[in-house]
This record gives sequence, structure tokens and C-alpha cells, in this order.
Amino acid sequence: MQPGHPDGHPGGHPDEGAPEASAGVSRRTVLGVAGAGVAAGLAGGGALGAAIGGRRGDDPERVVPFQGAHQAGITTEAQDRLHFAAFDVITDSRDALIDMLKKWTTAAERMTRGEATEPGGALDLGPYTPPADTGEALGLSPAHLTLTIGFGPGLFGPSASDPHRADRFGLARRKPAALADLPIFAQEKIEPARSYGDICIQACADDPQVAVHAIRNLARIGVGVVSVRWSQLGFGRTSSTTRSQETPRNMFGFKDGTANLRAEDTGALDRWVWVGRDDNPPAAQWMTGGTYLVARRIRMDIEPWDRAHLQEQETIVGRTKGSGAPLGQDDEFDDPDFQITSYGAPIIPATAHVRLAHPAQNDGVQILRRGYNFTDGSDGFGHLDAGLFFIAFNRDTFKQFVPIQHKLSRKDAMTEYLIPNGSANFAIPPGLAAGEWWGQRLFDA
Repeated sequence: MQPGHPDGHPGGHPDEGAPEASAGVSRRTVLGVAGAGVAAGLAGGGALGAAIGGRRGDDPERVVPFQGAHQAGITTEAQDRLHFAAFDVITDSRDALIDMLKKWTTAAERMTRGEATEPGGALDLGPYTPPADTGEALGLSPAHLTLTIGFGPGLFGPSASDPHRADRFGLARRKPAALADLPIFAQEKIEPARSYGDICIQACADDPQVAVHAIRNLARIGVGVVSVRWSQLGFGRTSSTTRSQETPRNMFGFKDGTANLRAEDTGALDRWVWVGRDDNPPAAQWMTGGTYLVARRIRMDIEPWDRAHLQEQETIVGRTKGSGAPLGQDDEFDDPDFQITSYGAPIIPATAHVRLAHPAQNDGVQILRRGYNFTDGSDGFGHLDAGLFFIAFNRDTFKQFVPIQHKLSRKDAMTEYLIPNGSANFAIPPGLAAGEWWGQRLFDA
């Protein structure tokens, strides 16, 4: 089973769900304001050119700080919508790549504040000049937009996905010890067109249009330097990252991420999420304070699951579907008791996802899960192409995620209903100080 189960650990099953909108403005109202704002901008000489949303100044609580010790979008309270994109770098010019990263940083920070990618970029550059901002977020609030960047193994030279790639940018010696493509696990059908990538951008927001706008504009800025390799839209978070959030449900209808790490668990985050100075040699110290992002597209075999009776579903998961309590317990947050038996058999079966994914069964190892549900239409046979876009952050993917996933892929009863077809691993640098740009510590060797 892939990571993404109710216990906040890797597992083909998702333990996540969808949060409530965090602002006091409905999407219908926001869209109405957007229409009125665009009309006013056109009539008044582009008054909205500098700020994408008229609410930027009115709604500061909807802005997530862009700078800090760690990048936003990791322990940030999980938003409801996702647009994730992986890019291939198509230039061999180090200078061109650095220039793009600088432009991306400026545009990203502005967009998280609800502003256009550059001042006046949406409306004020003249009637015969292509706008520098595509404008579909005009009038919308920042919607807690976070943009998180990561670097894939291929940026540093040869990788499992491209063993013949050259070290185009002189970064091989700065490659972190834990950065490599994921191995192939049992029961998966990985498609290269949905996997890997040199750079990733995770855009999360409470409004899908705000997230899509961000990726669209970064891709536009990167033309000639990067190209989109694959992307994924997500809705309905499948985990909680703060204690104030309720546990959401995944596409199987079960609560997902009950035992996930939370932003308040600072000691556990230091142990299991943030990279320490002792984790890398001197040349890779740019990763200190960063983390690693595992992305997995896990299609869920919805139709067969929907035909399984309730007891079978609960036995596979190891939790009750209603309350989310571990089998044999009363409350969602009760610790699973793996010793309880009924007529000599364990109440939580040996093949249950909860048992296999739980930290108590994995030497205490934990990961921070931050995935999303997805539905990408049908597959041409009348079956939903739906499931979990699993995202997890951990300090060392090959010491945390990989061993758990090997176990799940071989023993988890849920794997019968899962088809993992996308896979990637990215190094996520630490956050930025004032005046820094994305990747600066990597390239300033």
C-alpha cells in the first residue's frame, strides 16, 4: 500500500481529507468581486494592475509569510486545494537557470501576498504588450497560498530516471546524501510521464484558481529554461497538519492521517522532518533546515472497493469507518491495541493498513503527510481515475518512507485496491531570509 493512510504514515491508503475554508468570504462572493474588480480596472486605467486581489490590504490574515526558517507549505495548516507541478530543466545554461529562479522567487512572493507577478503585470503594460500576469486571480484574495520549491536528483547529474545525464550545472558534489529516485515497490505501475522531475513546485491554497494561477505563471516565466514534465490537481486535503484541524476523509470514505505529525510537535519535527547539520557533508550543508518531499500518485480502484461490504473495508483499514477509531477501541485518537484478539485472532489483522503503517510497528519512525484527493475523469472504461496524491515530508526518505513502503507494498491488504502510477523524490531547501532567492544556497558554492 502506498503512503497515505489514516495513521499519518506511508500506505497505499490515504488518511486525509478536506479542511474548512479559513476565511469569512464565500467563493461565490469572491468571484462576484473579481468580476466587478476587473470591470473597474478596465474603466479606471488598470487600478488592479499592481494587486491581483482587491482584498490584499483588507485581508492580511489570508497571507502566509513567504520567508522564514522553513519553507511555507510544509507545516502550514493544510489548505483545501493543490496544484503540484514537476519541471524538466531544458537549458544547459547555469546563468539562465539562476536568472529564472530569481524571477520565480520575486513572482512567488508577490503572488502569496495576492499581487500580480510584477507591478502592473496584469493590466498596466499597455494594450499591445502581452500581460506579465495572466490575470485569472484578479479580485481573488491570497487564499493562504503557499509555494514550496524542491530539487530533484536529475538536477545534479545522473539519476535512476536518466543514468546518462551530465552534470550540467556543476552541482554533483553538492547533491545531498538522501536525494535519489525512489526504488520500484511491489504492486505498482510507475509511469515515467507522471514521475521524476528536476524541480517541483507545490502550490496550496484555499481557492483552486489561486493555486492554478501560481503554477501557470511560474511555468510562463520559465519558458525556454524549464518545461512542465507533469502536474496534478488535488482537492480535499487528506491529512491535518495542525491540532486545530479535524481529520479529513479519503476517497475510500475513511478518516485519513489520524496519527500524523502536527506543526505543534516541534520536537518530533526536528527528529523526523528537518534535515540536521550532521546529515550531510560540508558541500551539501545548504540542505540544513530543509526536508525531503515524497510525491506518489496512487490511483484507487474505486468500483471494486465500493462493492466490498463494510466489515471487509474496516478489516482492511483497521479502523471503523464512522468514528475512525481503531478496531476494538472507541475513539479515533485511541492508540491501536495490536494485542486484542477475538477467538484467537487479532482484532486488527496482521494485513491491516493501520497495523503495518503505525509507528509502533516501524521502530517509532514517523513522517509528515500532506496529501490530497484527486479525480481526473474516467479511464475510458467507465471507471473513475481517482485516488490519493500522496505527499510526505521526512528527514531521510530512504530511512523513513522507503522501509515502511516496502512493507506496505508486500503485506498491506489494501494494495489490492491501489495502483501507484507516479513517483518522485525532491530535496526541499530551508526557508529564505530577506533578500534571498530560491536555490541561492545551492548555487552559491
